[in-house]
Amino acid sequence: MSGNTRSNQIRLGLNVDHVATVRNARGGRWPDPVRAAQLAIEAGADGITAHLREDRRHIRDADIHRIRAEVPAPLNFEMAVTPDMLEIALKVKPHAVCLVPEKREERTTEGGLDVRGGEANLRNAIPRFKDAGIRVSLFVEPDSAVLEACAALGADIVELHTGTWCEAVTGGQGGRAEAEFERLKLGAGIAASLGLEVHAGHGLDFETSEVLATVPQFAEFNTGHFLIGEAIFVGLAESIREVKAAMAAGRSRAA
Repeated sequence: MSGNTRSNQIRLGLNVDHVATVRNARGGRWPDPVRAAQLAIEAGADGITAHLREDRRHIRDADIHRIRAEVPAPLNFEMAVTPDMLEIALKVKPHAVCLVPEKREERTTEGGLDVRGGEANLRNAIPRFKDAGIRVSLFVEPDSAVLEACAALGADIVELHTGTWCEAVTGGQGGRAEAEFERLKLGAGIAASLGLEVHAGHGLDFETSEVLATVPQFAEFNTGHFLIGEAIFVGLAESIREVKAAMAAGRSRAA
């Protein structure tokens, strides 16, 4: 997805991974994450995010190809920086790749990418994506040195890891939540000043989406687990409309 990082509009990317998690629990065809992606776009989502993991625990190769072919919206392909995933991404040619850390034993992504530790790998991968016309996003912590490294590597986008802040908010840890929110605000400002488009993702719900949208540098939120969970009770279209309304309300208060 593309746009001005200081726009009054803020985009929503729906992550459909956990529709595939439910499908895979029975080993059949339903629920279909591609159908979920189509319904999400009809309901107002601006793009689709899907993470093809090494162990294929939720999204599978066929899902990625079908989303790319059948969903009329940008695909943000989350992936580890491995030769196998690089080859798949270059064949699929999504709108963007979001490069994330990945450990086989983790339940979900646990933090930002080690940009400096993985610099050699990233220096090899990023130009190949860009030569193929694929935008490159790095999923990182809101740390100034990390953000400077992202810019130096030629990334187009940084997606700031919001999980620590969201956990503090939902856990009632007021002081920690306030400190983490300040880190996110500072990081978003630094990233934008470096010419990077700024996205956010991990752990966002209605409340935290509205609050985070008050930070004007954020151009896009990518969220999934919470919205897919809410869809069990109110339907996917309604959960998307509600989070979009929350994001719009927050953005209207942006400084």
